[in-house]
Amino acid sequence: MKLEFGVKEVVAVGIGSALFVALTQVQIPLGIPNTALQPRAALLAFLSAVFGPIVGAAVGLIGHALGDMFFYGSAWWSWVFPEAVFAIVVGAFANKYGVKEGAFGKKEIILFNVMQVIGNAVAWILAAPILDILIYKEPAQKVFIQGVGAWLGNVLIIAILGTLLTVGYAKVGAKSSSLMKED
Repeated sequence: MKLEFGVKEVVAVGIGSALFVALTQVQIPLGIPNTALQPRAALLAFLSAVFGPIVGAAVGLIGHALGDMFFYGSAWWSWVFPEAVFAIVVGAFANKYGVKEGAFGKKEIILFNVMQVIGNAVAWILAAPILDILIYKEPAQKVFIQGVGAWLGNVLIIAILGTLLTVGYAKVGAKSSSLMKED
């Protein structure tokens, strides 16, 4: 996989992080303390699928840390770092999704969703609870319940909103990119 990092990627990190922060307050409670359905997860999956793991990880780290600081007073680092883990897993397959080429069809949608389920599991069922226990000495039962809730919520929002966003971009973005190359 060829990793590129130029002006487009820097702009994607900046805009993506700002949108991620703005979406921090858009939440639907899941009935589990400090755990909610958040559309920002779909944004992160989309950006990771389009721009790859570096942009995705940067947006996840910056966006989550700043969102926590702005809205809650400080970053909850055990949940900031898993955003990057998730983005790396999804973004590692960016070239296989074919989003920029407009080839985000059934096979690619399935791959995208399989990778987001795996990435979310690694991030929220493993990394976040373990970091909560190690960093903040949180009770294991509590954090694993929160982790499973975050995993389920993210999987659902990404499967619906993330897939729709990525399909739409593949259809419109690929046409725009090909027109710009012809000029």
